[in-house]
Parts: sequence; structure tokens; C-alpha cells
Amino acid sequence: MESISRISDLLESARELTLDAAQAARSTRVATRSLSTVQLKKLLDSRNDREIQDGLRRVIAMMYRQQRTLPFFSSVVKNVASPNIEIKKLVYIYLIHHAEQEPDLALLSINTIQKSLSDTNPQVRALALRTMSGIRVPVISQIVSLAIKKGVGDMSPHVRKAAALAIPKCYRLEPATLPQLLDYLAALLGDKQYFVAGAAVNAFMEICPERIDLIHKHYRGLIKKIVDMDEWSQLAMLRMMTLYARKCFPRRTRSAKSKDAAAGLQEFYGEAGTESGTEATHERTVVLDPDLLLLLNGIRPLLQSRNSGVVIAVARCYTEIGTAEYMKAAVGPLVALLRGAQDIEQIALYNIVSVCLAHPQLFVKHASHFLVRATDTAPVWELKLEVLTLIFPHSPPQTKSLILNELEHFSRGTNKALVREAVRAIGRCAQGDPATAPRCMRLLLGQITSLDGTLAAESLTVIRHLIQLDPQGHTGTVVRLAKNLDSATDPQARATIIWLVGEFSGLNGEDNIAADVLRILLKDFANESEVAKRQVVLLAAKVYLHHINREAGNQTQPEPTPGDDEMPAPVGFAPSTDHPVTKLWDYVSLLVRYDTSYDLRDRTRLYKALLAVPQLASLMLLAPKPAPQAPSPSETRRGFLLGSSALVLAGGGGIHALRGYEPLPDWVREGHEPDPKLRHDATGSEYTSEGRRTVSAAETLGDAAREKSNGLVGAGAGAALGTMTLDEFLAEDEEEEESEEDEEEEDDDDDDEEEEEDEEDDDDDDEEDGSEDDDDDEENGSEDGEQDEDSEHEEDNEKAELEGFLGS
Repeated sequence: MESISRISDLLESARELTLDAAQAARSTRVATRSLSTVQLKKLLDSRNDREIQDGLRRVIAMMYRQQRTLPFFSSVVKNVASPNIEIKKLVYIYLIHHAEQEPDLALLSINTIQKSLSDTNPQVRALALRTMSGIRVPVISQIVSLAIKKGVGDMSPHVRKAAALAIPKCYRLEPATLPQLLDYLAALLGDKQYFVAGAAVNAFMEICPERIDLIHKHYRGLIKKIVDMDEWSQLAMLRMMTLYARKCFPRRTRSAKSKDAAAGLQEFYGEAGTESGTEATHERTVVLDPDLLLLLNGIRPLLQSRNSGVVIAVARCYTEIGTAEYMKAAVGPLVALLRGAQDIEQIALYNIVSVCLAHPQLFVKHASHFLVRATDTAPVWELKLEVLTLIFPHSPPQTKSLILNELEHFSRGTNKALVREAVRAIGRCAQGDPATAPRCMRLLLGQITSLDGTLAAESLTVIRHLIQLDPQGHTGTVVRLAKNLDSATDPQARATIIWLVGEFSGLNGEDNIAADVLRILLKDFANESEVAKRQVVLLAAKVYLHHINREAGNQTQPEPTPGDDEMPAPVGFAPSTDHPVTKLWDYVSLLVRYDTSYDLRDRTRLYKALLAVPQLASLMLLAPKPAPQAPSPSETRRGFLLGSSALVLAGGGGIHALRGYEPLPDWVREGHEPDPKLRHDATGSEYTSEGRRTVSAAETLGDAAREKSNGLVGAGAGAALGTMTLDEFLAEDEEEEESEEDEEEEDDDDDDEEEEEDEEDDDDDDEEDGSEDDDDDEENGSEDGEQDEDSEHEEDNEKAELEGFLGS
């Protein structure tokens, strides 16, 4: 009968599999035919689990297609008591989706869900707890809290994980339950299962991230579990541990003496003199707390994670709470993220640029990974060019040459945006490393004759910035630019050249080229662009002002010495009207009077009023200009946390550009940190202040059981057993067995001697006493047999103890 029932079960399961396969094949070939409301209700009210499951699937499909499924609420919810777990899952999905719209009907199913919390199947219990916490009806908040309490004490770790995930839902449902939830959370944080602890950390970061007192005793245990957690739990753990480290570990530093290597060798060989010896420099080094070291070393394996978010989170920990040595270990994994998809590559580059702003030298050996490819999108190559310019000052000559060749190549491309960024990158490289400024200047001067107006304009803008850094060394460069003025067609390029000529119009007195350049420009003034006309008027005002100051200086000092600076002319000084420069200024004023631009006419009137007071005009027009700086475009992102959305989306809006962004707290002051003893493991072995190791009760009971099973008594025996190897233990058992055998042989010899004496006595006795002696001999024989049996039992017991020891 048993074989027949087994065959019937196999046939039934085969039939189920066949029907499932046929239904799956039919659904892939032909779209599921929509049924009417009456037919769906008929399926949901059926007694066949297969029909109920089919009806539920259709209803769920309608629900996700945004179709009306609320009329099926009563027909669906009544199947919540079905023993089929697949039906339960579908009912729970529907119930969570529609509970807010029909809270009264949803409450009718709470009792059935509560009964499922006591089911023998842990999957059913976890599913019931997850569903109960997902029903967003405030009336059942206390019931959900009790269900979480029951789940916290469940034997199954999956149910405890569901309880941890339900804590934030219960808190959002009713914030007044926070005290109870904190008690449950404190128990779940110390759970031995890593996935339960990970879910508890997620709940902790959502409801009470400021309650670090709950973390103290679980700190070391959580660090040991972080490697085994899932990616989402690892992200929450890293975020929590970063906050914990800032609030619990003060930033301590100490001074260390560092000497030059050559001086160290001289001192080693005894050649360092008192006068020629180099002085030691004092450096401040960071002293890390042992528990902080445990964290930094414990998260190092996560750099090999397949999740890019985890890698960036580890890099954030090393940046915010670690040292430069730990940051070196994160550079390689960060660069490896560039091999991912384009969206991951772009986010990784934002974080790399942020790290590179603080530690550019760490990325020098990875410079080849930041070369622009033809398939890169605009945001990607912009960030790559930025990284190249940041690492340029710290690179060796070969890498610098590679970067400049790369930038020169892209500055001659067809993509105008890429050309503009490449030229600007060349300028930033020249500012970052003055030694390469001449080569950068040669590259840019070769671009000003380009037919591409964008390239010429950007090149001239960068050239202007470089000239302002060293005006005295680029006088010839300005003359060269003035010669190329006729070939420059871009309005912005022409305006830049004219401005540079005006800035150098005061050099060499009358031998300056500014007046001739102004004369040539005025021939075609009417055809110039608006921006160029403004610079022509400014150039005329500067040339005329220098002429006024020179004439005033000649009158006060008839024989000026070379090298003297021009002195501003006194108020009311009138220069001669026959000089060509005066005529050029009058001609410019006449041209601008009939120009159509209101702004140009207003500027000219302003310059006329200023030139009436030469001292004021000199302060405003001839004042030295500060050298412009071209910082990295991502300087506005400095200070944002790695991995935050503000780092990507709020680059130009300041530190509080995005709502919800929270920076890390400052390091706790020394003396205000929590007691390190709070972080001692609840079950781990620790040492007391006297240096003695504290032994838990479980370890004491385990030692006592081992001593009892091995037949050893006392602490000394237990210590001797703990230090004994297996070979020594077996050898000791063999010696004990041999000694027992020798003792048994001696006992047998004594028994034989006694028997011989008894026989001699028996010969002297009467025959009547012979029968009694026979009885005595029988008794002695039985006693000897009993002794042999006892020795055999002792040997068996010793063998059993030895096998038990080896098995344990």
C-alpha cells in the first residue's frame, strides 16, 4: 500500500508540472485573454487552488496595469486563510496595495494574519509579519508592535529579519511606538546572524541615527559581520560607522621628527658634523584609536565588492575618518569603476574628482585611465580632462608630455565644446606648473591663426591669463599678437588682443606700438563688432592718458631719467592739441558720437569726464590688474560627501544646495568621547583592569564538562589537558593500559600461590572437609570470573571515553 501511495503522489506531481509547463508555454505564445468581472470572481471563489491562483495572478496583473481591481477586494481577501503559500503571497500583495482604500475590510483579515504568525513554516511567519507591517492603517499600530516583539524572539533568523524590516514601517505608522521599537532594535543589533544585524542597522539609520548608545556594545560584532552582509546593509553600516567614528573617536595627533635621507646616512656612518648637520623637521601624524583601526581594517575587503556604491562608501570612510595611507588602498578600486557602464563611469568620475582635489598625487600612476575616448559622452570627457589637469603638477615629465599631447590633439578637433575645454585645460596646466608655461604658451600661440573662431578666442583668453601672471616676460608676445590682429576674425579674439595692447601701452614711452595699433583700428572702426569697439575706445583712452602723463612729467622734469614711472598729471593740465595722440582721441570721440550703440556713447562720455582729472583716470584705468586664477570647475563641489547626490547635482549651488543634505559632524573633542569600555563585547573575552582574563559562564561549564568526560579533576588537570597534543594523549592511555595489565598479572600470581597453599592444607584435612573445600574453590573461581568481567567493563569504558574525546 505504501508503494501505491508513493506512485500516486509521483503521478500527481508529474501532472502538476505538466499543467504548469503547458500554461507557461501558452502564455509565452499567446497573450492572456482578459476575463470579465464575473469570470474572475468565479475563479477567486473556486475550491481549486489552481483556479484561485490563476484568478489572483490576473487580478495582480490588472492592478499593475493601473486597472480597477478594488471590486475584487472581498473575493481576494477571503483567500488569506488558504494553506497554499503561493496563494498567500498573492493575497498579501493585493492586500498591501489596497489596504488604505478599504481599511475596514483589511482589518477583517488581521486575525487570520496573526494566526499565521504562529505557523510552523518560518516562511509563512515572516511573510505574515511583513504583510502586517505593510498595511498602512494607524489603528493596528499596537498589533504590529506586538507582532514585531514576537518576531524578535522567533527561532528563525528569517522571521527576525522581517521583524527588523518592519520596525521603520511601524515607526512611520505611529511615531509614539518609538520607545518599544528601540527595545526591539537593541536586541536585533546584537543578533548572531549577519543578515538580521544588517536589517537592524538599516532600521537604526532610519528611525534613530543619533542614538549611538545602542551601538557601543555591538560595535565590534557588527564590524566582524559587515563582510557577510548584503550590499544594502553594507551601505547602511558604512554610513552608520562613519557617524559613529566622528562622535566617539577624537582626532589625536602627535609630533614626529623627520630627517633628510642624506643626513640620516651621514649620522649612521658618523660623518655628520655639528655645523653641516641638517635640522630635523617636526611633522604632525595622526594617532588612530584601536577600535577605529579595527573598523578601517575590517572594511578593507569591501573594496573588492561587485557593487560600485559599496566601493564608493568605503572610499568615503577612508576620506572622512581614515588617513592618506588608507586612501591609497581605495584609489585602485575607484579607478576600476571606470570600466563599468557609462552611468556608473560618470558617477565614479565625480567621486574621483572630489578625492583628487585633496589627494591628486594618488592618481598619477593611473593617468592613462583618464585619457579621452571617442565614445565618451560630454560629462565624462569633461571630468576626465579635469582629472588630468589636477594631477598634472604632480606628474613626472613623461606623464606631463603625454597629457599636453593629448590636450593639443583635442584642441584641434571638430567638437567645439571639447576644443574649448581642452584649451582651458592647457591654461590650467600652465598655471599649475610654471615650468611648463613656455610650452603651453607655444601651443596656444599656434592656435590663434586657426580658422576656427572658437579655438582662437579660447586660446587668446588663456594667453591673456598667462601674460598677466608674468607681464614683464611677455612683452614680445603682445607684439606678436598685435601683428596677428589682421588675421583674427572672431570678435572676442580681436577684443582680447586689443585689451592686451592697451595694458602694455605704457611701456617704452613714445616707442610703444599702442598708438599705431589704434591708428590702424580706427580706419575700419565702423565695421568692428560691438565688443571690439568697446576695447578700441578703452585703448584710445589709455593711450591718451599716458600721453597726458608724459607731457606733464616733461614739464615738471625736463630731463627724465630712464626707468622713471609716469606721474599723473595735475588737475586742469591741458596737453597740446597738435600731437597725433590728441588728434586720435578727438577722432575716436567723433566716431562714437554718431554710433548707434547707447552703451558705447555712454562709455565714451565717462572716459572724457575721467580724463579731465588725470589723477582719478590713472587710478581707474591704469591700476594694476590682479592675475586671474582658473580654478578647477569642481572646486564648488569641494566638501561634499562622496556618494551623495549633492556631489553630482549641486556642484555650483553651495554646500546647502539640495534639501536633505547633512554633512558629517565634527570630530568629538578629546575628553568628551564615550568610555571605550562600553564597546567591549557582551560575550567576548576581555581583560580586567588587573590584567586577568574574564571567563564567561559558558566557557566555565564547557571546561568542567570536558574535565569530567576525561576523568580529570581540578584546574591543574584541565590546564594540562588543554596543552596536551593528541599523540601525547594516546601514548598516555597506552601506558595506563600496560600498567593495568602488569597489576592484573601480579594479582594472578598471588592467587596461584594461595591456591597451592590451600591444596596442601586440603591433603592434611579429613575427607569430610574436602567437600567444603570444593565449595570454597568454586566460590573463589566465581570471584575470579567476576574480577575478569569488571576489568573488561573498565576497558570498554576507557575506550568509549577515548572515542568521545576524539569525536568532540
